Amino acid sequence: MFTGLIEEIGVISEVQRGRGLRLAIRASKVLEDLKVGDSIAVNGACLTAEKVEGGRFLAALLPETAAATTLGTAKVGTRVNLERPLQLGARLGGHLVAGHVDGLAEVAAVTDRGETRLIELVAPAGLERYLVDRGSVALDGVSLTVRAPQGRRFSVALIRETLGATTLGERKAGDKVNFEADLLAKHIERLLPGSSEKDETYQAWLAEAE
Repeated sequence: MFTGLIEEIGVISEVQRGRGLRLAIRASKVLEDLKVGDSIAVNGACLTAEKVEGGRFLAALLPETAAATTLGTAKVGTRVNLERPLQLGARLGGHLVAGHVDGLAEVAAVTDRGETRLIELVAPAGLERYLVDRGSVALDGVSLTVRAPQGRRFSVALIRETLGATTLGERKAGDKVNFEADLLAKHIERLLPGSSEKDETYQAWLAEAE
């Protein structure tokens, strides 16, 4: 579990493609106590450190993760947002982020307003129901507040601190970002009467289980 408060920006130093995808990521702060087997959020995707050495860590991506996130097209030199898991008892400054990316949102427009930058995005199809005005969303692992959602379109405002501490300040129109809907909203939806009938994936799982 994460908070969406980015600890540092890492840099991909090696990309291994073959039967799967492995990334080597250079970092400093998150390596202070990172051990093999630990979870770490990379642009909002929860990965497992397979090796920690020489100022970097290696992590493998399942095909599903590579296909569902921007990490599937990552290149050497790509900058990524990094966050270690939330520790029990620590302050929750952002919101609860699972590190399970729901899909890719597309940047529609970027507008500077003084020291603030407004980014307008288009959410992945079918996930607009989780967009609530002043609700939470995670974009590339960054906890942000939803503004003025209309259908699949919504906006987020980035203050100077967020622009400097994350890669979102580099995003431009046409770029894709990892989108994770609010975890609590998804759980509440699941508990509502009739919600399972609307979920084809859940129904398919039930059929296989029987």
